[in-house]
Amino acid sequence: MANDTQVVSRIEKPVIVALDFSDARAASALVEKLDPALCRVKVGKELFTRIGPDFVRELISQKFDVFLDLKYHDIPNTVAGAVAAAAELGVWMVNVHASGGRAMLEAARKALPQNGDTLLIAVTVLTSMGEEDLREINIPVSPDEQVKTLARLSADCGIDGVVCSARETAVLHQEIGDDFILVTPGIRPAGDSLDDQKRVMTPAEAIKSGSNYLVIGRPVTQAQDPTAKLRMIMDEINGNN
Repeated sequence: MANDTQVVSRIEKPVIVALDFSDARAASALVEKLDPALCRVKVGKELFTRIGPDFVRELISQKFDVFLDLKYHDIPNTVAGAVAAAAELGVWMVNVHASGGRAMLEAARKALPQNGDTLLIAVTVLTSMGEEDLREINIPVSPDEQVKTLARLSADCGIDGVVCSARETAVLHQEIGDDFILVTPGIRPAGDSLDDQKRVMTPAEAIKSGSNYLVIGRPVTQAQDPTAKLRMIMDEINGNN
């Protein structure tokens, strides 16, 4: 268990570059500029829906660790089949929505062997959502409280970790333990636009707070020089600037 408010990540490649593109050509053009020894990549709903699993297989063949970010949320049997199919693709990480409940989470866990090649992560509260958004769907608690509730449920179901805001990582490490993986989107280097994110931190702040993996999209993918931007982020994380 963590006994300090700061838990520094020991992950060797903490940055996951989000390939949030609408076509394979644009995604491939960026991938060509990235080194799989320096980062991992995320394939989300739009790209996967447009070009399917073959692109994921291609990324894996290029030695990239792939986070398949499809946020499965359905009846337990359907989700179990989906995460098993993702593992068969050879992805490094796949996720489900923790709000799908205990039965769904346990079915997903059972479909993937623990300590296997594919990590199973649960999404708590989207970083684009604030307290007013939760109230609108009749959840009368703060995002922080809802994240803790869903994270505890996920841990109890044997899930490897959760997707959460970097603002919640320290308390989750304290309550659940350092082995529970915390994946944090909403990461913006100092001076960058917040875009549609509401609960954000810089890469260095997130790592110091206990984030294990940082999902970073537009700051890298829309940079004039994505490789230079990624190296700048890594320098910030490593305290070299």
